[in-house]
Amino acid sequence: MEHSLTIYNTLTRKKELFVPLHAPHVGMYVCGPTVYGDAHLGHARPAITFDILFRYLKHLGYQVRYVRNITDVGHLEHDADEGEDKIAKKARLEQLEPMEVVQYYTIRYHQAMTALNVLPPSIEPHASGHIIEQIELVKEILANGYAYESEGSVYFDVEKYNKAYHYGKLSGRNLDDVLNTSRTLDGQEEKHNPADFALWKRAQPEHIMRWPSPWGEGFPGWHCECTAMGKKYLGAHFDIHGGGMDLIFPHHECEIAQSVASQGDDMVHYWMHNNMITINGQKMGKSYNNFINLDEFFHGTHPLLTQAYSPMTIRFFILQAHYRSTVDFGNEALQAAEKGLARLTDAAAALHRIAPASASTVDVASLRAKCYEAMNDDLNTPIVIAHLFDASRIINNVLAGNDTLSAADLKELKEIFDLFCFDLLGLQTEITSNAGREESFGKVVDMLLEERMRAKANKDWATSDKIRNELTALGFEIKDTKEGTEWKLNK
Repeated sequence: MEHSLTIYNTLTRKKELFVPLHAPHVGMYVCGPTVYGDAHLGHARPAITFDILFRYLKHLGYQVRYVRNITDVGHLEHDADEGEDKIAKKARLEQLEPMEVVQYYTIRYHQAMTALNVLPPSIEPHASGHIIEQIELVKEILANGYAYESEGSVYFDVEKYNKAYHYGKLSGRNLDDVLNTSRTLDGQEEKHNPADFALWKRAQPEHIMRWPSPWGEGFPGWHCECTAMGKKYLGAHFDIHGGGMDLIFPHHECEIAQSVASQGDDMVHYWMHNNMITINGQKMGKSYNNFINLDEFFHGTHPLLTQAYSPMTIRFFILQAHYRSTVDFGNEALQAAEKGLARLTDAAAALHRIAPASASTVDVASLRAKCYEAMNDDLNTPIVIAHLFDASRIINNVLAGNDTLSAADLKELKEIFDLFCFDLLGLQTEITSNAGREESFGKVVDMLLEERMRAKANKDWATSDKIRNELTALGFEIKDTKEGTEWKLNK
């Protein structure tokens, strides 16, 4: 399978030619949401980023097994080893069973992803459904001497691991850095070292979510799920592990340590990370209480929003920036994305109205190769979009009568838009039937019927009949009554 796809590997800090371990098969694992609240713009970015990679790898001919997990247990507050489970806390506050919270927000997450045209992964495992695999992982790490039991909990021995391997190779930290930034938390006396992290936590009496284990009733540490489920579904070595840049440390760093401590080497060949969505320069997230959830974007119901933004506008807004660059939220940027998306989709639709000429006065021969070159350069979607805007200008010039396109070039442009705009970037032509559009639509019909009434009053029967006949041909049923004219659209 010949291609020149390069991707930036966070581990080596450089772009590398993508070479699968077991071509034509590709294994890809991406960290999914912790389902205790609605998905926000920060969740949309990794979902869309790795959706692009999923689409492109499949286009290149690979058989991709894409695993994206649902975290429904073990993710404690502040991403630390103490505090309440985020889902259990939500359940307590809402007086629900934890799995009611999980089910509700998982469904909401899927609805948001469908609206954004994010393809579903091949497998979507839940952490709570893989407790046995996580217990086995902890047993392996204990057996290899890189963990210890303490008062019913099991902790990873970071200092001992660091003597044999390098803890911090993904994030670029050394153990002294980690120790200096580790906060003192309640229960730290259980640990040999403040940098040690939980593999299994003893459940306090009030803790709702708990399972039996060799060390007593408890629950897995947050980092265990991805290592255990990645290995179960993708094997001891797989191609790509992705997620947001905020997960590099501690989550992905701990994953590498767990992998090496349990089997002697890292499971993952390429580590990929998308950058953050920011708002006023600060990361957007639930923990910062500054997030705007996707439903609020779609309906314009958040105070920071000046209008509603469609799912495709959100997708286009995210793809206009390279996945490794920061994107700062702003209404002006979203409105510009809305207009840019309309330019592309209008140009794609206009292709079907162009009559081919005997010859082209513009060159479209290199356009496809340029788009492939951008995709192969670490999924450079902004450059792909720039090339599609170039194509849009060509189309508009042809419509204006300034240029011509041959049948072959017209076909090429249609194929380029179908492939890069719709199939690979995953953009869609939005067909909306919201109340505002329906109201505007109705006003246009009423205006035509008022014109017809004026024509009748002036005994201009030809104009009156023309308006009626053309509306009828479009599917409208027109009925004259004593009170005036009534209409309906026969669908």
